[in-house]
Amino acid sequence: FVIKPTTMNELITTGGTLRPDEEVELSFETSGKIVGINFTEGTRVKKGDLLAKINDKPLQAQLQKLQAQQKLVEEKEFRQRSLLDKDAISQESYDQIVTELQTIQADINLIQARISETELRAPFDGIIGLRYLSEGSYATPSTKIARLIKMSPIKLEFSIPEKYADEIKIGFPVIFTVDNKNYDARVYAVDPKIDLGTRTIVLRALYPNSREELKSGRYADITLRLNQIENAIAIPSEEIGRAHV
Repeated sequence: FVIKPTTMNELITTGGTLRPDEEVELSFETSGKIVGINFTEGTRVKKGDLLAKINDKPLQAQLQKLQAQQKLVEEKEFRQRSLLDKDAISQESYDQIVTELQTIQADINLIQARISETELRAPFDGIIGLRYLSEGSYATPSTKIARLIKMSPIKLEFSIPEKYADEIKIGFPVIFTVDNKNYDARVYAVDPKIDLGTRTIVLRALYPNSREELKSGRYADITLRLNQIENAIAIPSEEIGRAHV
């Protein structure tokens, strides 16, 4: 066997799991009867899209009542201000009507905030999964409506032995394989704590996944190239065995 200088790579091989960039179980901030579901399961939604609605008729009635009161108090404040300019009323009397107006405005803001809690909106762009409830169901803040997932980019989570912790930095290139196809990713996060049970450290890499061809939950074979050794001498193990014989 003729030994020739060659280039060798120090590699780490491990397995990992693909995870979505963002994932959330959607639920309302308040309780009530669902009066509308505005999404189709498995479709793409945009941030801010109205996905579902809880009955808010009592709140809307309160809002209309406060808005009517606000209009009357605003007219009263206008008249009081005119009288104040003419020294026909005291500053204290005018301040009272201003305080009343501010109180009504605060009550309106509160009702509007409670109305917004009856609306379930998408917190980010993504694909919505299967819904767990139907229109007419009663929902509470602990009731899950559906799951929203963002898969572009996609995260790759994996672990490596602790002895390599100082060698893998942010931006380190990662090659991973799914269904015999290779993809290139880069490390974007390193867990600062070593797992005491396995003596490993968890890392996450990011792959653009712009066509969303990779799905979350898939297993991936991972290769990390640590060092490249030039002019190395490689001897096949079978030749070493023959030399001992």
